[in-house]
Amino acid sequence: MQDLKEMREIYCDSLIEMAKTNKDIVVVEADLMNCIKTGPFKKAYPDRFFDVGVAEANMIGISAGLATCGKVPFCSSFATFATRRCFDQIFISVAYSKQNVKIVGTDPGICAELNGGTHMPFEDMGIMRGIPQMVCVEPTDGAMLKSLMPQIADYKGAVYIRLFRKKTEKIFEDGAQFDLFKAFTVRSGRDVTIIASGIMVDRAIKAAEILKDRGIDAEIVNVYTWKPIDEETIVRSVKKTGAVVVAENHNIFNGLTSAVSEVTSGLCPVPVESVSVKDQFGEVGKMAYLADRYGLNPSNIVDAAVKAMQRK
Repeated sequence: MQDLKEMREIYCDSLIEMAKTNKDIVVVEADLMNCIKTGPFKKAYPDRFFDVGVAEANMIGISAGLATCGKVPFCSSFATFATRRCFDQIFISVAYSKQNVKIVGTDPGICAELNGGTHMPFEDMGIMRGIPQMVCVEPTDGAMLKSLMPQIADYKGAVYIRLFRKKTEKIFEDGAQFDLFKAFTVRSGRDVTIIASGIMVDRAIKAAEILKDRGIDAEIVNVYTWKPIDEETIVRSVKKTGAVVVAENHNIFNGLTSAVSEVTSGLCPVPVESVSVKDQFGEVGKMAYLADRYGLNPSNIVDAAVKAMQRK
């Protein structure tokens, strides 16, 4: 079942709600307000909305400047532009300068669909994860996004939000609460841990049902904040199961697989298998085709789980 509202609508609704009590919240756009649907915020708070045109690096610079004046800017663009195109501005003007800027990158991985390879970010979280003190989060569904938005606004520091724009599969009940810095165990199990993020959580749940029919009890841990990663929850799970599958809509390099492997290699070495994009560029296609093309389906998670267990 899908959420009733698109993620971008929930994002804008949350901004409007927070702005009622926080006069410092502002929105900065690079001429994609129709894509992210922040028009209602502009209507509600026209003096707190800034469209800088198709100039993403300038968007980051302006946001950093607003932050130096005490504002809490939320700036957004397609994830390819919000990360790759303006990496140096983010690194120097935001992170190095310790500015309180919230950067939103939309259409993660295969969710870019028909925008094609140039707009398909398989590397955005890797880019942002490499910036010191940058918090990197990928909300799973509307309920989680609604819960995390006030925490992101209150957090004093730079945050990157990897945001699916449209309707997601509904994973959590309305009103569910989440800790920005803690992972969430979606399903308990004893045989293998599936660590998933974003659109891959629903695929992990489907995979767990297939595994159950085969007599395999899979635990699912939703690691939505990739950095700083919740080591405690990961270690507790993998010490119980002894094997891990990481499912991410991202390149295998520098993303969630890398982050989880950094934890397990140092604290609890176990077999780790990855369901991810294997060092490839994006291409044009609908999500169903792209999931087949890059091996991001429940069946791929099932195969990886069996392989991880065989390596115990």
